[in-house]
Amino acid sequence: METQLVSNDKKKIQMKSNAIQQFLAFASLIVLFIFFSIASPNFFQFDNVIGILLSTSVIGILALGATFIIITSGIDLSVGTVMTLCSVMAGIFITSMGLPVIIGVIGGILTGAVAGLLAGLAISKMRIPPFIATLAVMMIAKGLALVISGAAPIYFTAIPSFTKIAMGNIIPGVPNAIVIFFLMAIIGAILLNKTIIGRYTFAIGSNEEATRLSGVNVNKWKVIIYIIAGIFTGVAGIVMAARLNSAQPALGQGYELEAIAAVVIGGTSLSGGKGTILGTVIGALIMSVLTNGLRILSVPQEWQTVVVGAVILIAVYADVLRNKKSK
Repeated sequence: METQLVSNDKKKIQMKSNAIQQFLAFASLIVLFIFFSIASPNFFQFDNVIGILLSTSVIGILALGATFIIITSGIDLSVGTVMTLCSVMAGIFITSMGLPVIIGVIGGILTGAVAGLLAGLAISKMRIPPFIATLAVMMIAKGLALVISGAAPIYFTAIPSFTKIAMGNIIPGVPNAIVIFFLMAIIGAILLNKTIIGRYTFAIGSNEEATRLSGVNVNKWKVIIYIIAGIFTGVAGIVMAARLNSAQPALGQGYELEAIAAVVIGGTSLSGGKGTILGTVIGALIMSVLTNGLRILSVPQEWQTVVVGAVILIAVYADVLRNKKSK
């Protein structure tokens, strides 16, 4: 009974901490929005706001998958190049093999799931640290994308229905890529908060050994979590290819850092056990608003990078301070 009360108290403290972090992240987003709206009359316009949401969609979907992994106290450096491989595979299935668009899309997403499976097995079965395992998957995916595509872009010009996946308009005036991003966020939130997958995700990140001793097959659930993250990566790959109307085999590296940054800015702890999907969505929007606002103010690209890097540093330091207070 006493143990149960302690467990409930910890849950309440964690929920309160998450709520405070989400509020601070949201407040930061609003402050940025107000600042850039005052600094430039071109910022707070419908087309620009839609542009911000559109630019958030791919990184945002990648970040949603990365949230699960980081909550387990893991890391995934492969999401950028795996995303590229997924788009290349979709391009091969649809253009070279002549398969229906829906089959090509499923094939691209399954490519992400297979990459997640490979990373999960390397981490759980081979005991390779997540940093090294996903670095290896990153290199494998990068090489395969170049080999399979012949190091040349794959265009979907003759298949307009594919481009509509991202740039069509189910909601008038709103590109489908934005709708897909928010749908994936809803799916991610349900998985994380309402299913056994989410329960074990938090448990593994909070105390992996205790979770294992309680009878949970930690290795199996780690593999499942990396597969789920791979599916999110596959969806991001499809959205990216549809946005560009092509699969670019040399594109993707560097996206993983932006995705991880969005997760951390949104309040997910790098030490594991804490995080929310809503926080990640807010974190991704903060990065897009910051980049877009700096661009509109004609801040040079190199200084944009410096500012974004400083924001990430502040977010990580805030996470360190939170962890110290919780101990």
